[in-house]
Amino acid sequence: MATTVERIGIVETKVENLNEKMDDLKVDVKEMHDCLDKTRDALSEKLEEMYNASCTQHTELARKIGDLEKVRQKVVWMAAGAVAFAGILSGHLEKILAFLH
Repeated sequence: MATTVERIGIVETKVENLNEKMDDLKVDVKEMHDCLDKTRDALSEKLEEMYNASCTQHTELARKIGDLEKVRQKVVWMAAGAVAFAGILSGHLEKILAFLH
């Protein structure tokens, strides 16, 4: 069996190996945190870019819808005017025909 001094030497070696592995783990954890920070920042930038693009698209669509509503209103009023004119014309058709003969 090994002596106490040899056993203490073995334990010290194992403790040093554990310390080195802990240092490696600390470095790995730090690298992981840095990677996660970069990923978070990149995702934040991309989300902001997508949000801005979405706002631009919504503004453009709102403008186009507004333009279409204006055209629709013009068409509705023109159709209403045409119907009113046709009604007046048909109501006074006899007088108009008598005037033309």
